[in-house]
Amino acid sequence: MEYNNGVNISAGNRILRTFLSLMCCLLSAAGDEMVTLQEVEGTTITLHTGITGIQTDAHIVWFNGPEKAEKKILNSQMFKGETVTEISERFKERLQLDRTSGALTIRNISRNHSGVYLLQVITEDLSSRTFRVSVYAPVSTPVINLRGNRSLFSTESCSLLCSVENGEDVKLSWYRENERISITNNTDLSVPLNLPLQIQHHEKNTYICVSANPVSNKTTSLSITQLCVHNSGQSEGSRSQVPVLISAGVFVLLIISVSVVIWLKKKKQQVPEKAEGLTYADITVTAHSTERVQEEKNSRKAQDETEEEPVLYSEVRRSK
Repeated sequence: MEYNNGVNISAGNRILRTFLSLMCCLLSAAGDEMVTLQEVEGTTITLHTGITGIQTDAHIVWFNGPEKAEKKILNSQMFKGETVTEISERFKERLQLDRTSGALTIRNISRNHSGVYLLQVITEDLSSRTFRVSVYAPVSTPVINLRGNRSLFSTESCSLLCSVENGEDVKLSWYRENERISITNNTDLSVPLNLPLQIQHHEKNTYICVSANPVSNKTTSLSITQLCVHNSGQSEGSRSQVPVLISAGVFVLLIISVSVVIWLKKKKQQVPEKAEGLTYADITVTAHSTERVQEEKNSRKAQDETEEEPVLYSEVRRSK
C-alpha cells in the first residue's frame, strides 16, 4: 500500500514538474528571438532549432497559432522506454520530428499553415525556439496588352498596360533596362493589379514587367514590334519604304504616259490614209454611176423616138 502511494506521489510530482516547466518555457519564449521564414506553398520546409544532443528521455512539444503559439500540434515523450509521438489532425501526415535536435519538418505546406511556431524541450534544462512562418502562393506571370486603338498609325507613342492576378504581398513593377520606373500594389486581393506604361516609338530601350512577392517572381518582356505593330513596328519600316514606293509609282505612270502618246500619234497617222481611200472609192463609184445614168437616159430617149413614129404616121393618115 505504501508502495502504491509512493508511485502516485512520484507520478503527481512528475506531472506537476512538467506543467510548471511548460509554463515556464511558454513565459520565457516571449523573450526568445523569433526566426522569420518565408516559403512557397507546396514545398517542404524544416524549422531548424540549432539545438544538439537532446536527451532521449526529453519531452518535446511544438505549438502553433496564427498570431501566437497556443495550440499543441506535436507532443513527443518517452513512455515505458518507448518514444510516443502524437500529431494533431490538422497536421496529420505532414510533420516529422528530429528528436536529437527538435527540428520540425513540414511537408507540402499551405498558406493556412502560416503563423507562429514554438518549440519547447523539457529536460533538466529548459529550452525553447520561436519561428514565424509566412507561406505564399507563387505569383502569376504578368500579361502586357496594348491600350487604345491599334490602328492609330500617326500617333507618336504607344500606350501599354501590364496586368497580373493579385495576391498577398504581390507587387507589380515596370523596369527599363535594370532600372525600376514604376510600381504598384493593392491590399484588396479581389482586384487585379494593373500598371500602365507610355513609350515613344523611336525608343530602343528594353522594358520588362515584373510581378513579385517575397518568395517568387515572374517577368514578361515587352515586344514593341508585336504590340505596337501599327505604330512602331510599321512606322520605321513604312517610312523607309515610302520613297521607294513613290519612285516606283512615278516610273510606272511615266511608262503609261509615253505609251499613250505613242499610240495616239500612230492613230492620227492612220486616219488620213483611210480617209483618202474612202474619198477615192466614193468618187469612182460616183463616176461609174453618172455614166450608167447617162447611158440609161440615151437608151430611153432612143426608145421614145422609136415609139413616137407610128403614132405620128397614124395621125397623118387619119388627117388625110
